[in-house]
Amino acid sequence: MDLDLKITNVQKRYNNKTALKDCSYGFVRGGVYALMGPNGSGKSTLLRVCSFLEPVDAGNIIYTSGGVVLAHDLTLRRRLTLVLPRVGAFNTTVFKNVAYGLLIRGIEKGRIVEQAKTALEAVGLLHKSQQNALTLSSGETQRLGIARAMAIEPELLFLDEPTASIDEENTSIVEEIILALKREGKTTVIMTTHDREQAERLADQVVLMRSGMIISNP
Repeated sequence: MDLDLKITNVQKRYNNKTALKDCSYGFVRGGVYALMGPNGSGKSTLLRVCSFLEPVDAGNIIYTSGGVVLAHDLTLRRRLTLVLPRVGAFNTTVFKNVAYGLLIRGIEKGRIVEQAKTALEAVGLLHKSQQNALTLSSGETQRLGIARAMAIEPELLFLDEPTASIDEENTSIVEEIILALKREGKTTVIMTTHDREQAERLADQVVLMRSGMIISNP
């Protein structure tokens, strides 16, 4: 797992409003990056364009592996994933929610079961595997979304406000999940947060944004 991300002069506009302006930064594999800045500074937009949820208007999103620039194809897209602040859940069991991403990838059944269970255990929801996902609390649903992402074993995990609008107990659990990923060193985490103390607890590098621009560089 050797996926690096570099963005150069990235721009994004919505109608007449600039969301990202000439953003350049290098995210080296491994560790946790925390994007910080006021509302409207472009943090979420940056995650969305880097995860290919939306196209850029100008500039480049460059992924490399072993020094080789990668095509923006399905193979690359399956090496990264984005978890949004308000995670949606399917009207089925917690287990099937987590297994879905593996199923559509054509993963062998035994491996699906193993990876889904591992992800659920990591977020503390294994005991609720057969519960309907729609009955989970908001904090548990957020953890479900992270488990769904972890199950596919991404090399780069984007987390947009992963602890927004959840209680203190679930916030602590989510933070421990991020720290566990950091210790394992197999997944690069790029997250957004408004909480300076949280960023300092979790991140190896804090990236400041303001008015659509990155104002701190490594």
